[in-house]
Amino acid sequence: MAYLVEPTYTHGTPEKTAVLLVNLGTPDAPTAAALRPYLKQFLSDPRVVEIPKPIWWMILNGIILNVRPKKSALKYASVWMPEGSPLKVHTERQTALLSKQLSEIVPDAPLVVDYAMRYGNPSIPDVLAKLKAQNCQRILLVPMYPQYAASTVATACDEVFAQLQKMRNAPALRTIRHYHDDAAYIAATAQNVRDHWTLHGRPDMLLMSFHGLPRYTLEKGDPYHCECHKTGRLIAEALGLSRDEYRITFQSRFGKAEWLQPYTTATLKELGKANTRRVDVICPGFLADCLETLEEIAQEGKEDFQHAGGGEFHYIPCLNERPDWISALTKLTLDNLQGWLASPDAVALEQGRLRAIELGAQR
Repeated sequence: MAYLVEPTYTHGTPEKTAVLLVNLGTPDAPTAAALRPYLKQFLSDPRVVEIPKPIWWMILNGIILNVRPKKSALKYASVWMPEGSPLKVHTERQTALLSKQLSEIVPDAPLVVDYAMRYGNPSIPDVLAKLKAQNCQRILLVPMYPQYAASTVATACDEVFAQLQKMRNAPALRTIRHYHDDAAYIAATAQNVRDHWTLHGRPDMLLMSFHGLPRYTLEKGDPYHCECHKTGRLIAEALGLSRDEYRITFQSRFGKAEWLQPYTTATLKELGKANTRRVDVICPGFLADCLETLEEIAQEGKEDFQHAGGGEFHYIPCLNERPDWISALTKLTLDNLQGWLASPDAVALEQGRLRAIELGAQR
């Protein structure tokens, strides 16, 4: 195996610690040309689609990649921001705010905060190379998914581990598995709902919509379904809701197989047919607004509900750059950085450099 070329090293250079946020990903533009490579990378991941590879290859390349890019491009165009994809824009902002807050709390710590996307750009390989060039010898991987799933958290870890396998001098790595029941995350989500209700009043029903997965993932041992339900229950308890005032549903079903139920679309139509006066929807599994929240829920979900006979529909935005969420993310990060935040000893580094030169080092 040929290892990647290591960055040039100078003895006495302080080691740094990196915090790497990893999100799902996004195409570079809302066009069919940009969607095709993005969808190919995403849907070729065996963690995402667990269909035998030869069969799936024919379906993906023969049908899906010839039809879906154009349709998906139109959906992305409907939510695209002036600065780019909503997911990328919000993740970028979250990264900058986390970096600022960490620098205020531990000003002397040699920290680098960055983000990468599992699919698309900035890619995990490119960002890891950038961190290596900055002499980051310790990396904390923070998946931007509160609930663990093999198709989200695990595949992000897979890609990072795969890149470390190519490195001769691999950094230390820590990963965060989940934070679906983290008190600060729950509190920020509940307060986000309260703030909306303060301005707009309360609904008849609060729908908590999580991204769906095929039903077989639960049957094979993926804890995602259970973690979503725990998150929903804790949010409802924080809001003081009774069991008939909220529902937990799952969105984004793809294909003909059974997925986790109840489905968000079917539930919204059911509530509409019942002439529900007002429904509010939140998506607690998404930390940043994206196609699945802004187009699938805020646009399509509203149409489904109201076309079936429902009244008011409110989509409550994701946590995005809320200060209480950034504080929660900061605490989560610091809790997992323990032992890695010591400031470098300049004298010891210089002594080490001189000893290395005495032993023949050129730098």
